[in-house]
This record gives sequence, structure tokens and C-alpha cells, in this order.
Amino acid sequence: MKATWNNQVIAESDDTVVVEGNHYFPRESLNDEFLAESNHTTACGWKGTANYFSLNVDGQTNENAVWYYAEPKDAAKEIAGRVAFWNGVEVTE
Repeated sequence: MKATWNNQVIAESDDTVVVEGNHYFPRESLNDEFLAESNHTTACGWKGTANYFSLNVDGQTNENAVWYYAEPKDAAKEIAGRVAFWNGVEVTE
């Protein structure tokens, strides 16, 4: 699977976990040069608190386009150490 935004590969891996239709990539598959820390968080009743990264590619920013669960609840332990994408990031095979 490959995650792209603004014509750049953000992550690529043959090892993704699909939860609620989202592919969760291993954290180490992310291209760190495009990441910016974000203070944004959201809460999910069964997964826990989601943390975010923004993307910076070729002078454009995609706020909070990458999310992860730093300490997922037991029901979501399979996504520990993984990230997912939204907000225009294309995930394809």
C-alpha cells in the first residue's frame, strides 16, 4: 500500500492493518521529512486518544492529515505503532 499527497509518497508498506476502512501503516514506513508535529487530539470510545501530524510538502501544508494512537486501548492494540491518513491523502495499492 502507498499513501501519497501532493505528488509525494508519504508512506509505503506491504504490512498494513485495516480498521474501519482505514489502512494503518507501520510508523517506520512514514517519510519523516514531510511530517510536522501537531497538538491536535481527538477521542475514540474504543481506540483511545488519537494524536496527529501535519504534512508539509513543496510549501503546502495539510493540517492533521496523519493520525495515530500513542497508547491505544486493548480493543485496538493491533494499531499500536501505526499511522493512518485522511484529508486528501490517497491510499492505493
